[in-house]
Amino acid sequence: MSRNDIDDATAQPAHNGGQVDDGTLSSAESRPISGGEEPLFDTNVSYRESEETPSVLEVRDLNVHYGDEQALQDVEMAIPRHQVTAMIGPSGCGKSTFLRCLNRMNDLVEAARIEGNVLLEGTNLYGDDVDPVVLRRRIGMVFQHPNPFPKSIYDNVAFGLRVQNEAVTDEIIERALKRAALWDEVKHKLHHSALDLSGGQQQRLCIARAIAVDPDIVLMDEPASALDPVATSKIEDLIEDLAEEYTVVIVTHNMQQAARISDKTAVFLTGGELVEFDDTNEIFENPAHQRVEDYITGKFG
Repeated sequence: MSRNDIDDATAQPAHNGGQVDDGTLSSAESRPISGGEEPLFDTNVSYRESEETPSVLEVRDLNVHYGDEQALQDVEMAIPRHQVTAMIGPSGCGKSTFLRCLNRMNDLVEAARIEGNVLLEGTNLYGDDVDPVVLRRRIGMVFQHPNPFPKSIYDNVAFGLRVQNEAVTDEIIERALKRAALWDEVKHKLHHSALDLSGGQQQRLCIARAIAVDPDIVLMDEPASALDPVATSKIEDLIEDLAEEYTVVIVTHNMQQAARISDKTAVFLTGGELVEFDDTNEIFENPAHQRVEDYITGKFG
């Protein structure tokens, strides 16, 4: 299977071979899941004090194979709570594979083999006692292309709550739409089809759907790549706002976007190697590796 086949695969859960013992991290609020020159980029010098923010996810010695092809190799990363962490790198470098490992979406890829640990507040997400469905409530995902269901706007936001047998109230729907900066645009037509919305509105609706179940972490795989500049700007503003309540991890091919909105940036390069992970302003203004500097300055990519 080639990596181009991976995104559309919906086969049996992956065999997660080679799991090592799960580590332990202290957590007081764990929720159960069982079951000099002018810079090239205008970086966001973090207002969320990244150096003092504890991690919510820790990735240890993560390796991923699709059949005989290695997509990630020996990745180590600590993702801080209530910040925006961006993944950048050329196509095929493994950044989307990494994102999908964080809520076990790669389980749906038959050829995937995952080794290592992903720890959420100390719990190994690949442990036998972890329910992937429950996990994905805590770690939601927004995809590259808006994918609203052929239902009303209201029913789209309520969908995850109903799947989880949670109560659906008008207040919850309104709150999710307000958090997604969509309420004022749709409050008069909540029972109209979501498919009638513009592309940018549909993507914000998908974000509202993801956060309606009150996750801890929101994963976003190139959420603005299919949108026009105005819609992209709204999504970027929204992502920064969401980090006040959620941990946001975003994959983007747009380096200017990563520089504008993220607190931390991870640079993946060919072969699934995480070459550098640091504060965003350090990555773009003073990278530690020549390959990273070459990539962000456009010498290769």
